[in-house]
Amino acid sequence: MYSRFKIAKKYIHYWLTASNGKGHGIHSPFVFDFIKNVLNDSTNYPCYQSIEGIRKKMLGNKNIIEVEDFGAGSSVIKTKKRMVKDIAASSLKPKKYAQLLYRMVKYYKPQSVIELGTSFGISSAYLASANESAEVNTCEGDSSIASIANKNFETLHLKNIQLIQGDFAKTLPQLLSKLKAVDFAFIDGNHRKLPTLAYFNQLLASSIATTIFVFDDVHWSSEMEDAWEQIKKHTATTLTIDLFFIGIVFINPNFKIPQHFTIRF
Repeated sequence: MYSRFKIAKKYIHYWLTASNGKGHGIHSPFVFDFIKNVLNDSTNYPCYQSIEGIRKKMLGNKNIIEVEDFGAGSSVIKTKKRMVKDIAASSLKPKKYAQLLYRMVKYYKPQSVIELGTSFGISSAYLASANESAEVNTCEGDSSIASIANKNFETLHLKNIQLIQGDFAKTLPQLLSKLKAVDFAFIDGNHRKLPTLAYFNQLLASSIATTIFVFDDVHWSSEMEDAWEQIKKHTATTLTIDLFFIGIVFINPNFKIPQHFTIRF
């Protein structure tokens, strides 16, 4: 992981060099439409308040749980005691980006959604609330965190979420074998290069022309930046949008020439 200082420097460079978030100078009709109707949609949708209420509870929860770390935080799985509010502060996707996920699902209406990295279920809740007819499968490595997420889904009365608990290396292939296709995938579970690329390739094998991939923290470390560059260069990738803290990938063959956009958000 880069130091906070290095990430801040990278963010300043991104902000100064990215296309403005209004769509000026964007010659792709698809990207202009995304900026206008998704990125800049300022509607305060009804579910926002209830989901953010759950976030607030998690950020104030001082209960201590034992957590298994499957991700970039350890080279081997370790069991650690952590306070819920500390996990929430470090792992929950900020409101700005979680609500962007909501707007993407609401606008593009994917029917089969996968999330790798449930945490306490805030982003999962946004994904499920955006399209109640969609099937949302969210994967979480740790059983204690998964249990809290399930309780949050019950509180929010979300019926279209299935939480799969376990190591992604085992649970993702099993899940994909049961699905006809994946329309939308949010990858936020393991901030390392090789696992990230492996997830992309596995999900790609179950994708369709309109599948959308969203990768979290693409500038989090040199490993993640390497993974992001390889994903951008993949022969299936036809359009990418870099928002610094997340990267969005489209594989639609209607975009004949691969294009890569960095947009201020």
